[in-house]
Amino acid sequence: MAEQNPLRYSILASGSTGNVTYLETDQHRILIDAGLSGKKIEGLMAKIDRSLADVEAIFVTHEHSDHCHGVGVLARRYGMAVYANRGTWQAMANKVGAIPDEQKFIFNPNSVQTLGDLDIESFAVSHDAAEPQFYQVHHDNKTFCILTDTGYVSDRVAGTIRDADAYLMECNHDTEMLRMGPYSWPLKQRILGDDGHLSNEEGADALMSVIGRRTKEIFLGHRSQHNNMRSLAHLTVASLMQQHDFGVDQDFQLVDAEPEEPSKLMVI
Repeated sequence: MAEQNPLRYSILASGSTGNVTYLETDQHRILIDAGLSGKKIEGLMAKIDRSLADVEAIFVTHEHSDHCHGVGVLARRYGMAVYANRGTWQAMANKVGAIPDEQKFIFNPNSVQTLGDLDIESFAVSHDAAEPQFYQVHHDNKTFCILTDTGYVSDRVAGTIRDADAYLMECNHDTEMLRMGPYSWPLKQRILGDDGHLSNEEGADALMSVIGRRTKEIFLGHRSQHNNMRSLAHLTVASLMQQHDFGVDQDFQLVDAEPEEPSKLMVI
């Protein structure tokens, strides 16, 4: 028997060029980040048979363009509320343009914002942005967690996000591809550092430290278009987890998030 009023989600886009995640219950619909143009996000929503006109709010993780590019236009066009912490609001002001004051909300790190039957929990991370934070969304004892831009996962963060039902976890780069690739050495150092991004191996390590019996779906996301490959990220994570006796594709599913193609609407 299907659960009444479940938590549903779709990873609309996840990659170095843009990031958008959609979540809904029967009562509320939200986005986490809007890192593509408004037109592209409208098209992605249409592919899962949903409309931006029904979305109430955007929760912004940080001010980098691949996470906030479409925030301003969606807020103005659809009247969406926008939630971000003070550092992010200040840092993205020139990127998102004018948003009416009544649509702007401060959402401090390490706190909870309730929107009807959704509890959105923020947690601070280590990334080279003004005040980066990510979110896990709780509904009726179900939890979806997103963590796609961080240089490492601290014990505090791991404790906060442990045993979610579903994750979108960063697997940004293959370390050797990055080291041998075309990026400048300062940029390589930034990506590899504590304020950068998780490698495939680090993403696997993070997952092994947090998943639990409830965990059924894991999306691998935020792949670099220059320093990673879908098959390599998936194989690396699956192999490492299997070596440590995790039941990949038995106890939980590993799914590859795509940069320009939405996942199907998942049900938790």
